[in-house]
Amino acid sequence: MLLVTVPHSGEAIPPEATWLQGLDPLTLLTDVDRFVHELYRPAVKALKCEFVMADFHRYAVDLNRMPADIDSTQVEGAPAPGSGPAKFTSGFHWVRTTKGMPLLPKPMDRATHDALVRGYYEPFHALVRDAETRLITAHGLPRYHIDAHSMPAVGSVGAHKDAGQRRPDIVVSDCEGKSCAPGFKDLVIAAYEAEGFTVAYNWPYKGGRMTEQYGRPAVNRHSIQVELNRARYMDEGTREKHSGFLACEARIRGALARITNEIIAQG
Repeated sequence: MLLVTVPHSGEAIPPEATWLQGLDPLTLLTDVDRFVHELYRPAVKALKCEFVMADFHRYAVDLNRMPADIDSTQVEGAPAPGSGPAKFTSGFHWVRTTKGMPLLPKPMDRATHDALVRGYYEPFHALVRDAETRLITAHGLPRYHIDAHSMPAVGSVGAHKDAGQRRPDIVVSDCEGKSCAPGFKDLVIAAYEAEGFTVAYNWPYKGGRMTEQYGRPAVNRHSIQVELNRARYMDEGTREKHSGFLACEARIRGALARITNEIIAQG
């Protein structure tokens, strides 16, 4: 019925990413979608959805990017920033956090990049494709997919389009209408709104490489990105859960139940 992916909640540092080892723990958590897998897991378990999450750190390998999203600040011999195929400035390997804190002191060699692609990026996406195949085998088409993330409560200066602006509870994005049919987008927005969340559409996020890769509405494969405001469930200073965590989890469970029930009703 529904595939849910969580590509950015992992905190494990791959042994190949030596530059991340020993960094301040709060620096490492700056852009992690911390606890998102815990918020969604009860819902996907109860609803028998397909679920794929990563346990390794997005700063080493960002699964919502493509291996070609690199430049010479990340990998030796890659194109200069802005001159190659890289679509996202944060890139496949993060050079600094969205707060401007340095992560990668010098570009890695191509062999390290290739090892990270083979060891982490490709296996994760193989799991997603396997989950998609199981879902389609069991339920047929159309196939529906939510790529679940979290976001800062306020956009960061120098990193986000909405710098300094307070954000809604949820941002739903579909690559400007390219990754799913309008009906699925409307259903997802309505489901989260029915659970009391405020929802924005395609601002300040428009969707990443996950929705771009897996969203093919022309062949009945619909993908949408859902960003959750971190202030709804955690203290952004300490990066720990606060008293609203369980209520947020329950509301997410309600939203996914509404989505899956409607998918079933549509046949």
